[in-house]
Amino acid sequence: MTNRISPLAPFRHDTFRIIWIASLASNFGGLIQAVGAAWLMTSISQSVNMVALVQASISLPIMLFSLVSGALADNFDRRRIMFVAQTFMLAVSALLTVFAYLGLITPWLLLLFTFLIGCGTALNNPSWQASVGDMVPRNDLPAAVALNSMGFNITRSVGPAIGGAIVAAAGAAAAFAANTLSYFAILFALSRWRPSLPQSPLPRERLGRAVSAGLSYVAMSPNIGKVLLRGFAFGLSASAILALLPLVARDLVKGGPLTYGIMLGAFGLGAIGGALLSARLREFLSSETIVRLAFAGFATSAVVTALSTTAWLTSLVLTVSGASWVLALSLFNTTVQLSTPRWVVGRALSLYQTTTFGGIAGGSWLWGAAAEAYGASNALIGSCLLMLAGIAIGLRFALPEFTSLNLDPLNRFNEPLLALDLKPRSGPIVVMIDYEIDEADIPEFLTTMAERRRIRIRDGAGHWALMRDLENPTTWTETYHVPTWVEYVRHNQRRTQADAAVGDKLTELHRGARPPYVHRLIERQTIVPGHYERYKQPAEMH
Repeated sequence: MTNRISPLAPFRHDTFRIIWIASLASNFGGLIQAVGAAWLMTSISQSVNMVALVQASISLPIMLFSLVSGALADNFDRRRIMFVAQTFMLAVSALLTVFAYLGLITPWLLLLFTFLIGCGTALNNPSWQASVGDMVPRNDLPAAVALNSMGFNITRSVGPAIGGAIVAAAGAAAAFAANTLSYFAILFALSRWRPSLPQSPLPRERLGRAVSAGLSYVAMSPNIGKVLLRGFAFGLSASAILALLPLVARDLVKGGPLTYGIMLGAFGLGAIGGALLSARLREFLSSETIVRLAFAGFATSAVVTALSTTAWLTSLVLTVSGASWVLALSLFNTTVQLSTPRWVVGRALSLYQTTTFGGIAGGSWLWGAAAEAYGASNALIGSCLLMLAGIAIGLRFALPEFTSLNLDPLNRFNEPLLALDLKPRSGPIVVMIDYEIDEADIPEFLTTMAERRRIRIRDGAGHWALMRDLENPTTWTETYHVPTWVEYVRHNQRRTQADAAVGDKLTELHRGARPPYVHRLIERQTIVPGHYERYKQPAEMH
């Protein structure tokens, strides 16, 4: 009988437990603020589309800026980034409170404030999610991701109802004030956290290069690509319920802000159940089956919500939506984290957030426009059809199962001694590796080289090619480029234990008297007469 990891196991780690508890207070305030913003928009604007744009304005910055935030998370102190992001959101929330209290809020000004809060969230989230792997061991990571979802949805189960009561009793400004105060708990917890992380001897990547490396890694990682596609489809379709819920509360069930808060609470209550069930479901069902169930659960909920005229029935079916939401998103998040080494995890998570929240932002606008033209009920039914299409996508792009790949650094690379005095930024560097391959082994060699190409490009190499010597057909040469010497070193240090099998296989296929020979070359420009002095030193990238 296998040992089952408790869903509460991450709480054994003090840092995770303390920050998780502090996040409850912050999430609680954020949900109260969301209720206040959504209901305030219904009061100051008659446009259905403007109501839906409240959610879109929070999601849009996450789509636009998460990749840059992910690059920052992989190159700077994640704790400090989170501290800056939380402080920024506190300041924006305080300013929103003042404007609302003075009665100066207009629809577009409200969207601007929620957009700025979304910018803070975009900066915070990649660092926070990447930091989970710094707080708990790998075996506890799926449970930790589920607990994060559960923590958010614990607050969602009661926060919106309390937020609705606050708005009904004291107005939106009071809800914004409650959110402002909620940031102090997480700021206090972050100020006490002192993570112990390994220091890289290499200089930080430049921002543009870091973003490019993240894009290359994800582009050459098919499993992550499938997660991005399914996350976008889920966000685009499932966003309809949350985006249109204020209209459902006001128009379909004839309720007020308290009704809206209770409905959001029902969604959150279902999400708690989904978080607690996720580990159990993974023991019996494949990842793809769980995701299909999540799409189907949302589709069913959307139809019932569209047709219901009673708050109790709508709230009941929203618990199914909440469970489906957590099951899908926590599974996507965990799959990305378990498929990504630590050096790029922030960027991979940020790309996942970009696609998922891009879907949510686009869906919020799409379903708001549909509700404006055809009514909220018809828009919800339309979203149901798109959710069913999301299930069909899985027939071609099934979600991968959790893997047990060892993504720790391989640590086989030793920086060679060079006869030239290169600077870290000297380049471009060209690498050529010679192999001797028997004719009978060529098919296997080419298959292995296809995987080697994917790994090379994934880890930052460019202009990869494989060549065969016309005069000595047993000689094959692999070649690739990197822009600078420091990027060559960084490229080699990115190889993981899981990549070792490819290199070992190529060494096994090599038939030479010595190991495959590596040529490390630097590109040089031709010398114009009279300008020799310019070329005494190795070429450098500027």
